[in-house]
Amino acid sequence: MINSVRNTVLAIANKNNYGYISPQDFNLYAQQAQMDLFEEYFYSYNSWINKRNQRTAGSGYADIVKGLEEVIDSFSVEAFLTLVAGNIYSLPTDYYLVNKILSLESIIESANGSSTSTFPLYLNDSSVDFNFQGAVIGDLVLNTDDNTEAIITAINSNISLTLSAAIFPNSPATASYKIFSAATTTMTERVSQNKINYLLTSKLTTPTTDFPAYTLEANNVTVYPLNASYSYRSQYIRYPKVPKWTWVTLTGGAPLFNSSAVDYQDFELPLSDEPTLIAKICQYVGIEIREQDVYTFGSGLETKENQTES
Repeated sequence: MINSVRNTVLAIANKNNYGYISPQDFNLYAQQAQMDLFEEYFYSYNSWINKRNQRTAGSGYADIVKGLEEVIDSFSVEAFLTLVAGNIYSLPTDYYLVNKILSLESIIESANGSSTSTFPLYLNDSSVDFNFQGAVIGDLVLNTDDNTEAIITAINSNISLTLSAAIFPNSPATASYKIFSAATTTMTERVSQNKINYLLTSKLTTPTTDFPAYTLEANNVTVYPLNASYSYRSQYIRYPKVPKWTWVTLTGGAPLFNSSAVDYQDFELPLSDEPTLIAKICQYVGIEIREQDVYTFGSGLETKENQTES
């Protein structure tokens, strides 16, 4: 989509007698335009939810809300938090909005996990007893060497599991890992700094492993209580990846689109947002154009190209 957007923006700029827009400038405008639209999805979603709650939305509101949810959900990811010190953890660098934080109890830790080329989905470890130590189907396995994850799908024996994904090296190579109990996974409640100070003043209200809490300060999360056998996993909305129109320079100096470049990145918004992206980028350039005009211009451009080809 990014090449189509750029071509249309350049055509509109040329029609309006604007100067050349360099690839570097276009990429800056593209990043800002995508971010504006990304944030507008949240404003629109909240607006439609309020209309539904106030019963002022029409009968078709459900489809609109569903469509907005689908776009927002495409940016929803899960990742373990990184321990900073004590009970302070850092959020992923790409987080935009935290949905929830889960507290997971580690029931098995080992540095001897491996698989085989014949059975790549296996986790084999003769130094533990999976049955005795409580591993069950549905528990989460984290390879702590590379942070890959899988779910236990079968218990083969007391020293062998089948996983949902191949995340361990073939023997004799090994990897460190943790297994987290699905049964004891707990939602961690977000509280304000003022409230946590109040909760910690009494044994009756202080957070426990059954009812944990956390505070959010900048990119760090502070969890209560401090428990070394627990890890914390965030479900969050990430920022969209920065779009980048990549190119190679021809002999004449004109840039030629190169989608095979290692740093190429298309827009992450739906294709239906293309006219809005074009309109916004044109506005950043200094060209006032409405979305409907983009549709009209695009149709005329396509017709002209088809006539030229004929």
